[in-house]
Amino acid sequence: MPRKFKSTERFLKPDPRHKSMLLAKFINMLMLGGKKTTAQRTVYDAFDLIQRKMGEGTDPVEVFTQALDNVKPKVEVRSRRVGGATYQVPVEVTRKRQQALAFRWIRTAARARKGMPMARRLAEELMAAYRREGAAVKTRENTHKMAEANKAFAHLAW
Repeated sequence: MPRKFKSTERFLKPDPRHKSMLLAKFINMLMLGGKKTTAQRTVYDAFDLIQRKMGEGTDPVEVFTQALDNVKPKVEVRSRRVGGATYQVPVEVTRKRQQALAFRWIRTAARARKGMPMARRLAEELMAAYRREGAAVKTRENTHKMAEANKAFAHLAW
């Protein structure tokens, strides 16, 4: 990271429709080529689909936050080189990195679904994550399994 790096997090404004900072971050993460309006439209269309499929009383922002919580990893493995051998060492994940990984996994899983518009793919992935199903949750489970399998090397973490 360059020495003069300044985080843009303090300049972040909440999204216009739901007034959520978390959603604004996700929209920025979803954005391609600086097209923020397109990313916003995609997310809002996905939220409309979620509300339609899960019932009118459902708050899509609540579904989104619960889906994120279901995807956030608690531990991950990091490569650690000790005496010529490389070990996969399990380490706890910071809250910021948990959020970043959850965003990335949901976005990747939604983009991997083919044959429908992005808003629908995102809506289906968020609903699957809300129900603890889908590719993003599977990625989290695989990460946890890997950390569990390499628990013997936990003493190498520092």
